[in-house]
Amino acid sequence: MKKQVKNYLLWALALLMTVLMAYYQRVSGPTYPVSGIVKIGDEWVSYRLYRTHGGKKGAPVKIKVNDTLIRGVVEYKRFKSYDSLSRSALRLEGHYLVFALPHLPPAGKMMYRVILTKGDRKVSLNQGKFVVLRYKGKVPVGILVPHIFFMFLSLLFGSRAFLAVLNKEEDHVTYLVTVVMISLVIGGLILGPIVQKYAFGAYWTGWPFGHDLTDNKTFFMVVFWVVAWFKVRKNAAHRLWVIIAMFVMMAVYLIPHSAWGSEIDYTKTQVPTHVEIKK
Repeated sequence: MKKQVKNYLLWALALLMTVLMAYYQRVSGPTYPVSGIVKIGDEWVSYRLYRTHGGKKGAPVKIKVNDTLIRGVVEYKRFKSYDSLSRSALRLEGHYLVFALPHLPPAGKMMYRVILTKGDRKVSLNQGKFVVLRYKGKVPVGILVPHIFFMFLSLLFGSRAFLAVLNKEEDHVTYLVTVVMISLVIGGLILGPIVQKYAFGAYWTGWPFGHDLTDNKTFFMVVFWVVAWFKVRKNAAHRLWVIIAMFVMMAVYLIPHSAWGSEIDYTKTQVPTHVEIKK
């Protein structure tokens, strides 16, 4: 009975580790929305500015305002370009100030900032700093959901394998590490490139073809878990390799998701004439 309770507790701890690591990577990444709250006049306005957008339409800018006397403008240009800064008014639709940024092809980035006004009062969202938004292609749910599931599963079983070796549960280690390796191969090396292809038009943009950290760190993580799997298959007492593989996995998840991701550098194909882009 005590052994069963201990097993449940270790699984609960593994789940907690998984959720914390996945959450940290999600919120620390360059695609997580920028949010905050500002005061203009007597009203506090909360905002959420997107940093990624999929599909064939322009990315939305949408700010809720209870005071319909508040107006706003958005300033924007393509990231890494010689474009002049464009400036457009936000439209008032009900209690929302809205605008659609110009659409760009997958991996194209748009930098923008929003300024609210009421009479002679003016306030800039995000302290006036530009937000960089990256466009991507639409990834089918049938590909994206399994990819996320297997990556989450690998993290859960990796955490449990780590706890198993710390508690000298040698009879469980080989099974747990096997699940980690299979999940990583399916989620990271098979479905991952397919997701990348739909989103940005290329199966692999990591080494040696590029510097995408998501691809590189996934491959690096898989290598260590494959080594750990070979080691524990020969001898389940080879706990050190599981510990090393788990530390590598934790280090990987400390790196923000989509860091150094695919992007279009318009300065390489555009003459610096500073021509304003049209909506």
